[in-house]
Amino acid sequence: MALSAIVLVTITSLHLIAFVLAVGAERRRSTAKVVPDEYDEYTYCVYGTDASTVYGLSAFGLLLISQAVVNGVTRCFCCGKGLISGKATTVAIFFFVFSWISFVGAEIGLLAGSARNAYHTKYRAAFGGEDLSCATLRKGVFAGAGAMTVLSMVGSILYYWAHSKADTGGWQKQQNEGGVGLAAPVHDLKQNAQIDKP
Repeated sequence: MALSAIVLVTITSLHLIAFVLAVGAERRRSTAKVVPDEYDEYTYCVYGTDASTVYGLSAFGLLLISQAVVNGVTRCFCCGKGLISGKATTVAIFFFVFSWISFVGAEIGLLAGSARNAYHTKYRAAFGGEDLSCATLRKGVFAGAGAMTVLSMVGSILYYWAHSKADTGGWQKQQNEGGVGLAAPVHDLKQNAQIDKP
């Protein structure tokens, strides 16, 4: 299998868009502030935008599509034809595992960050009593997922490259055990020699 520019562009662009969305999600995390209720002596939490939840889930989906493209093209090592044994296959296996580990890490970060960012504190507290704590997403969750997205991109591209180097395209390399036999077998030569005699 030869490298396909379309596959490389697709993998790279999906990962980069997912990275940009993860960075956008980090910058647009929900903020909350405690506000006193105007009708009684209670306080409650007021949250800002939920844009980072949408950004995080969009990045999650794009990363999932990109991983599906890579593993669909390479057939995920389990359904494809044979690979040439050697260094190229070893490198392909290493980057296959690396891309999956970084993919799973990025997906967990994006999904957990989106879920936590969407959670809003519902309860109220008495004014002047116990301090109300508004639940918000910790800083850096989406940034970590973005970093794992970049690692997943590098791992996926290198896995695709190494797999294409190790792929035989369905042709099996045969070992030459007895040398190249371009001549006819010896007993055929003897028979032809006897026929030629007068």
